[in-house]
Amino acid sequence: MIARAQLEGFGQRLKTYLLSADDGTLMRHAFQALLATAVVFIIIDWNELSAANRDLPGFDPMQPEAAPVLPPALTDGEPQNAPSDVTADPQTLKQPIRFELQPGGILSAQGSIDPGAAGRFADEIAARGEYVKTVLINSPGGAVGDALAISRLIREKKLGTKVASGALCASSCPIIMAGGVTREADKGAVVGVHQIFNGSTERLSAERAMSDAQKMTADVSRHLEEMGVKSGVWLHALETPPDRLYYLTPEEMKAFALTTNGETPAAEVK
Repeated sequence: MIARAQLEGFGQRLKTYLLSADDGTLMRHAFQALLATAVVFIIIDWNELSAANRDLPGFDPMQPEAAPVLPPALTDGEPQNAPSDVTADPQTLKQPIRFELQPGGILSAQGSIDPGAAGRFADEIAARGEYVKTVLINSPGGAVGDALAISRLIREKKLGTKVASGALCASSCPIIMAGGVTREADKGAVVGVHQIFNGSTERLSAERAMSDAQKMTADVSRHLEEMGVKSGVWLHALETPPDRLYYLTPEEMKAFALTTNGETPAAEVK
């Protein structure tokens, strides 16, 4: 009885307040209530996502026992296999990326993009850059920050990028590919994207993880735009869980300007 009386009293006071408040005050309090509700749901959703990601079987190129794999892509909710066979040696792909100058001005880049890869690439370009015309990529991805740095240097030096038939360019690797003033993917090349995730053993707080992911998303989006790559590539990445890959078709790569095929040199894009 007491609780009911208190509730009725609160209801009467609320009714009196609502009748006496002006429209501006009501709108302000309504907005504050909606904002508070949204924050609560974001925290709940993020905690659930963090718990799920703890069991995520993602590929960590820094773990020697890990092997790069091609998980099925999501297409209309149904699993789909890679469009072509990857003929590269799995043992080569799981090693830290190596750069090797080949005949014809080709710099081969094979392996996982480990932290520090950008520094080694810069050293290679400083030593042999005058001979390099095209960077031939074969990588399952890895550190996004290093991929961005490599891509920027490729554009600065006005080099081309290419993924050969049977080669793999997945995860953060297409970021490197985007740096080329010309960009090619041979028939049979496998190019795939997915969401950014923390592949290390360090477990960040929900706030830190969300902040880092948002900043990295902004950095990648801005870079791809500057390289002349359309947003569809990154949208497919954001929509695809990190334990899967969205495989880009040759038609999609051309439509998104991830490949140029010599038609519109990306160096002309401002």
